Amino acid sequence: MNDDEKMIMSERIRQERENSELSQEALAVKLNMKRTNVANYEAGRVTPPSNVLRELATIFGVDADYLLGLSDIRKRYSSDNHQEVPNWATKKDKRDFKQLLTDDQELMFDGVPLDESDKQRINDILTGLFWEAKRLNKETYGKKKNTKKDNSE
Repeated sequence: MNDDEKMIMSERIRQERENSELSQEALAVKLNMKRTNVANYEAGRVTPPSNVLRELATIFGVDADYLLGLSDIRKRYSSDNHQEVPNWATKKDKRDFKQLLTDDQELMFDGVPLDESDKQRINDILTGLFWEAKRLNKETYGKKKNTKKDNSE
């Protein structure tokens, strides 16, 4: 791994930790390691071993290839990969998302109704796009503090 790849990976680990609203200490606890290990990963001084990289990807809900800088796609969506609602989503975000998915229009392509597996694939893609757009919007324009009440729904 060259220096540029290390810096991309370290920056993405830091960004994802911050997006997850975790301190270095809290992430270290989840990884069962010392905070200095996390700090070294984020500074690019140490490359995490593959088992730690897989665990980081799981904790952050992203693809390991994204953390490695091999892809700019944070998460790959497929019919067997259902995204959960992010912990930063507000009550309004959840309501907007529910409205997106409950549209009663029959899905068609070129006038032909889609089968259930195609509908699920589209649903998964829309889910990923929706939450990614919301996340970017909040990063760009600021995000409101969540309350415990917002996270309970």
